Amino acid sequence: MSTQSLSHGTVPQRLAHTRELMSREGIHALLVPSADPHLSEYLPGYWQGRQWLSGFHGSVGTLIVTADFAGVWADSRYWEQATKELKGSGIELVKLQPGQPGPLEWLAEQTPEGGVVAVDGAVMAVASARTLGGKLEERGARLRTDIDLLSEVWQDRPALPEQPIYQHLPPQATVSRSEKLATLRESLKVKGADWHFIATLDDIAWLFNLRGGDVSFNPVFVSFALISQQQATLFVAPSKVDEALRAVLEQDGVTLCDYSEVVGALRAVPAGASVQVDPARVTAGLLGNLGDGVKLIEGLNPTTLAKSRKSLADAEHIRQAMEQDGAALCEFFAWLDSALGRERITELTIDEHLTAARARRPGYVSLSFNTIAAFNANGAMPHYHATEEEHALIEGDGLLLIDSGGQYLGGTTDITRMVPIGTPSQEQKRDCTRVLKGVIALSRAHFPKGILSPLLDAIARAPIWAEGVDYGHGTGHGVGYFLNVHEGPQVIAYQAVAAPQTAMQPGMITSIEPGTYRPGRWGVRIENLVLNLEAGKTEFAEFLKFETLTLCPIDTRCLEPSLLTLDERQWFNDYHAQVRVRLSPLLSGAALEWLQVRTAAI
Repeated sequence: MSTQSLSHGTVPQRLAHTRELMSREGIHALLVPSADPHLSEYLPGYWQGRQWLSGFHGSVGTLIVTADFAGVWADSRYWEQATKELKGSGIELVKLQPGQPGPLEWLAEQTPEGGVVAVDGAVMAVASARTLGGKLEERGARLRTDIDLLSEVWQDRPALPEQPIYQHLPPQATVSRSEKLATLRESLKVKGADWHFIATLDDIAWLFNLRGGDVSFNPVFVSFALISQQQATLFVAPSKVDEALRAVLEQDGVTLCDYSEVVGALRAVPAGASVQVDPARVTAGLLGNLGDGVKLIEGLNPTTLAKSRKSLADAEHIRQAMEQDGAALCEFFAWLDSALGRERITELTIDEHLTAARARRPGYVSLSFNTIAAFNANGAMPHYHATEEEHALIEGDGLLLIDSGGQYLGGTTDITRMVPIGTPSQEQKRDCTRVLKGVIALSRAHFPKGILSPLLDAIARAPIWAEGVDYGHGTGHGVGYFLNVHEGPQVIAYQAVAAPQTAMQPGMITSIEPGTYRPGRWGVRIENLVLNLEAGKTEFAEFLKFETLTLCPIDTRCLEPSLLTLDERQWFNDYHAQVRVRLSPLLSGAALEWLQVRTAAI
């Protein structure tokens, strides 16, 4: 069978060919992460090798192939999906769970003495490569990062994306690229770094006030940046930048080079120079181009913390985007209430109508992720996505979970709401109310400025844990400003490492999204975005609190109000009163009537 036909063949055929190449190269195990040279969460097709080789389409997962084993490591969000998609492939689902070995630990334990583990160094973080390489060395094995077996197996690999780059302009861009570059250079002086190398796409887009369309839902573009006190070089495909933008960038002291020239630029950094890098956000393959005499200064990219702290001016634009997004949701929900029982509605219909409602709003650019419209049992899969081949009809009784978001010039939104279909059961209502109690508990919290964000997770989980229930995903992720819907450095998840860079600071935007999932039955998740605000200083500490940014009613028909305390009811009614006041001027007719009914006090 030819390589070309294998490239289009079944997953078992692709694995067989991969194993032939592994045998030829003397490789015991092949590691295929969900990653690209920018360590992005959402990958252009060119780098979706793990998906292509395994047949598992979840956005996160790690594939390991040996001569007699193949497994995909995935967390609980993807277990049901992976079970379906891996069936008959010869690939096992390995469930990522606390206390169980992850893929790197598994390789360290299973690789025999003298064995070789291969990974494409171009897509593996320096920190991960060091960790795995060190563990293998202890066993007398080694890590090889200089080979990309997929390039030989994957003959019909997609081309690199070539979407045009455009400026993020005032008034929504509240700080100029010249000011951002000057601030970055000051931080380099403090660290004693001559150069700073950035590979993460959202850091680059934020720093240069540029946006693109190379990655679905995230307005970023495939690029690298290398910055010194005198130079700022942006490595992108020349076809993406028109002459007018090129002239603007040159005027601001930004030099454009071809994307592929980054290797030569790193090799040209002189011996004795120092380069600041984030070892968790740059790959081993890229950093391997620096000469032996170059000193590394390691730490969080300065831009990562800077872009997470939205300014007061940013916050005003974000509030306006939230109002527009909330109004779009009200129009959609008003339509849904009127259409249920009269029209044929599927999970796909939900996506179409909700996207159309957002697209009518000023400043809308795109969705911020694939809409999750999941009815009953499908809601038990946190990252479920309906397809033409597999989707549910919305009829009968139960719960419809809708997790969606939009990219606006003035902000990024992400919201989950539960919709009653027919008559939800009492157990479903209890689940919804319990999850709401978790949202309220964390939304009302005050906490010391600088607290490590994973430590806040227990506040949201406490009302849920109290009834012997839990959920496998984190409670909150950072959110960008017309950028990635998932952004660091903060994360609210007890499973995450409480590292110094996760400290909560004013201006950060984070999701609050606890859940409950009953496989084969239903899932519940309620999500708002919140903004860190100063909450005053006492003799003990400076404190922060959350402002709830998301504006959309939480449907009381899914709730059992008697389970809420007086304080929780007060928060709920206050929130709905604010939603009504803020959204009413943007609505009319059926949507306004729907808002007024759904924000009535309980």
